[in-house]
Amino acid sequence: MNTAATARAKVPVTVITGFLGAGKTTLLRHVLANAKGRRIAIVVNEFGTLGIDGDTLRACGVEGCTDEDIVELTNGCLCCTVADDFLPTMEALLDRATPPDHIVIETSGLALPKPLLKAFGWPSIRTRMTVDGVVTVVDGPAVAAGRFADDPAEVARQQAADPSLDHDNPLAEVYEDQLLCADLVVLNKTDLMTPAQADGVEAAIRAEIPRAVKVVRATEGKVDPAVLLGLDAAAEDDLAARPSHHDAEGGEHEHDDFESFVLPIPEQDSVEDFIARLKTLAAQHDILRMKGYATVRGKAMRLAVQGVGSRFRHQFDQPVPKDGPRTGNLVVIGQKGLDQIAIAAALAQG
Repeated sequence: MNTAATARAKVPVTVITGFLGAGKTTLLRHVLANAKGRRIAIVVNEFGTLGIDGDTLRACGVEGCTDEDIVELTNGCLCCTVADDFLPTMEALLDRATPPDHIVIETSGLALPKPLLKAFGWPSIRTRMTVDGVVTVVDGPAVAAGRFADDPAEVARQQAADPSLDHDNPLAEVYEDQLLCADLVVLNKTDLMTPAQADGVEAAIRAEIPRAVKVVRATEGKVDPAVLLGLDAAAEDDLAARPSHHDAEGGEHEHDDFESFVLPIPEQDSVEDFIARLKTLAAQHDILRMKGYATVRGKAMRLAVQGVGSRFRHQFDQPVPKDGPRTGNLVVIGQKGLDQIAIAAALAQG
């Protein structure tokens, strides 16, 4: 059998990764809006039990984007649940009467891409699909603010005081693993950065990755799908060139450093007061990510909220069901030890 013909017959899969709040779902919406007739299936994986990202994509209003084309996996991080969730999902997509032309996987913001790439070596899918490329979305302002970097002077001080202390930075490790696996890096949210900041972050990204990887800058995740899809990387055959902090551990990846929970949100009297309260909570508790929906008194549309650290965006996105409750839900994600009781009490206000 002709090897080139076999490779062409495989369904290409693009893995979109990036830390919490980097803009992966926004980028995906742009891909769907500019698919130009290509049948694209989306697999969305979230850290937590509430499928906010899948719901956001279904509300995109793009013609031809149907519910069956968006598959949600909220039962843990994909890189940890390959056999239980990932393989059956991919097999089901391939076995459709009309398989997709392209599959795009949006990983959890805490996922390591490399264990997922290894799954493409499983016999049931290896001959039927290939990893077209790993696209890593970077939150430019967060990197510029040092969110994923240790203070070298402070680390040195702590090491001098107690050499036995563990100075691992779980945020930095996840961010670096996502970069090291990339075939393309999207430096996102450049509209929130100065040109000098963007140049500095791009230089740091290039210094981090020990091979030639293209970096494209974007605002609101607006990157031409022709740039993202069709990289032909066959990444599953190139694992050695993608080092990971967890290689020595056999690729195992635990999320013990992070936690998430879903909190009910009562109907709000004021959008401005609600967002101000969320910003205060994020700063007080060092929350990494908040996302969800709320209802506002007198408004027929629900309020969609997305927060990264203390930066928040919100919009009224779709009607609240007339016979449904006037309540909402918010996913809260942070490092282990969040004061869930205090956060819940603050969010219980209407």
